[in-house]
Parts: sequence; structure tokens; C-alpha cells
Amino acid sequence: ALADAGIPADALTLEVTESGFIDNPREALAMLEALRAVGVRLSIDDFGTGYSSLSYLAHMPVDELKIDQSFVRKLHEDPALVAVVGSAIDMGHRLGLSVVAEGVETAAHAEKLRALGCDIGQGYLYAKPMPPDAFIEWLRGREILRKPMRKTSAEGAEHLERHALG
Repeated sequence: ALADAGIPADALTLEVTESGFIDNPREALAMLEALRAVGVRLSIDDFGTGYSSLSYLAHMPVDELKIDQSFVRKLHEDPALVAVVGSAIDMGHRLGLSVVAEGVETAAHAEKLRALGCDIGQGYLYAKPMPPDAFIEWLRGREILRKPMRKTSAEGAEHLERHALG
């Protein structure tokens, strides 16, 4: 379907939750490996809220770790959360993953996450959920649609670097 639409597989990122591995981890791992083999990017969503198994995380064929918003929202008021989020960011980087923080709603959140080394912020600070037509208009107001579609992973990485927290 991606090829028919002229979209490179690495332009698609599928999010999977940790809880999706509990019932049948071997089957889930095989499915992720098949998706990754065709070039689809994979992200662990809501990291830290499920039944985390660090042994699975170390061997999962994923590209990205998304830290759940429940950790981000109170980051500025709880030193323990700063330690947890900082550790998750460091672990993600050491595993070769990009790290996304969900629930970034204030400049203070973004600044703290930037200081901790988080790669990308996602949340109401940047935009609220919107229907597809509104999303296209939102993109038109930014440089994103003025540039050609991403052709390679390296070009995509450069784009992310320009639009990330850092």
C-alpha cells in the first residue's frame, strides 16, 4: 500500500505499546521484525506505564521510545520524575533510539526535556489534535510543506534535528 501511494516505508512510524507484548511476546516480536524488514519505523508508545521488561526492550526492533505524558506533566515539580525521565532518555539513546516526550504543554516542560537530552517533544505546546484539512493548513504555515518529501533516512534525520527540541 505504501509503494502504491509513492510513500517510502521509512516515512511511516507505527506506535506499539508495551502491553501489546504481554499476551504473546514471540508473535509480537516476529511481527515487528517483519515490519522493520520492509523499512517501517517502529516506536514504543507510552513507555513506562505498562509492564516494562527491559530484556524485551533491549532486543526489540524499534527506532523510537516515547515517554508517556504522565511523567512529563509533573516533571517540573517532582525531582524523582526528573531522574526517571532522564534515565529513560539516556537508556533510549544508549540503545540507539530517538526519544520523544509526550504531553509537552509548556515552555518549562520543553526546556527541562531539552536539558535532559530529549530529542523530540510532542504535545499541546506545539499543536492540538486537528482534522486532516486543518493539519494541512497548519503545515502550510511552516517550512515542512515547502520542502520536498523525505527521500532518505539521512534527510529525514536532518529534518528532525531542525525541528526537534535541541
